[in-house]
Amino acid sequence: MARVTLKNPKEIEGLKKAGELVAETFKLLAPHMKPGISLLELDKIAEDYIRSKGAKPAYKGYKAKFARTAFPATLCISVNDQICHGIPNTRTLKDGDIVGVDIGVFLNGWAGDACFTYAVGNISFEAQKLLETAKKSMYAGIEQVKPGARLGDIGAAIQGVAEGQGFSVVRELGGHGLGRKIHEDEPHVNHFGKAGTGMKLQKGMVFTIEPMINQGKPAIRNMPDGWTIVTEDGKLSAQFEHTVVVTSTGYEILTPWE
Repeated sequence: MARVTLKNPKEIEGLKKAGELVAETFKLLAPHMKPGISLLELDKIAEDYIRSKGAKPAYKGYKAKFARTAFPATLCISVNDQICHGIPNTRTLKDGDIVGVDIGVFLNGWAGDACFTYAVGNISFEAQKLLETAKKSMYAGIEQVKPGARLGDIGAAIQGVAEGQGFSVVRELGGHGLGRKIHEDEPHVNHFGKAGTGMKLQKGMVFTIEPMINQGKPAIRNMPDGWTIVTEDGKLSAQFEHTVVVTSTGYEILTPWE
């Protein structure tokens, strides 16, 4: 099994700067999330900004074990029933869409990674409730982070919030460690589970918490492009993600997009 690498203060500072760039990019994109803009236009705005800061898009050219081809773009953009890993294309946004954007960067050799789901124009009451619940569930998980806590505490908190509002949690995908690589195998963070179980958290651990919350059932389906994952029942999905570090007393968010 892969070993968790604990980060020292200097390494955490590097990760924090990368995370801050990710947060800045989300804020840059926000005013562009309007009906009529294409996913490729959004991707170019993000890539130009990231490169202007001396950083590199972490996902462009990224090779995953599950995919036949490398990811071709800067952003993972997932619209409505798309859960994650959506590939930007000529599709244009419409009023009422919800748009999950996952951003990864490398700045001075350190990775930054987070996700934010935007509302486009006027969205339905149910979609708004989904967004609010997805964000609330993420923060409920983050609040469990402290030395001596366990990964199961994070998953149980997320699951409790999501299912308490009538939504479901995707099981097959979870959070991950990061450092010099955008994805470290350990720790793997499930967004469901039982409190008091799983790996014990230690000061210096850095990982993402990124629950994918579905409007309907938790089942997923892989699309033919080898990357995009959608809800099996065609209902909406929303995701929010932060990178956190375990501190001596709790946690610090390294991707402060709000």
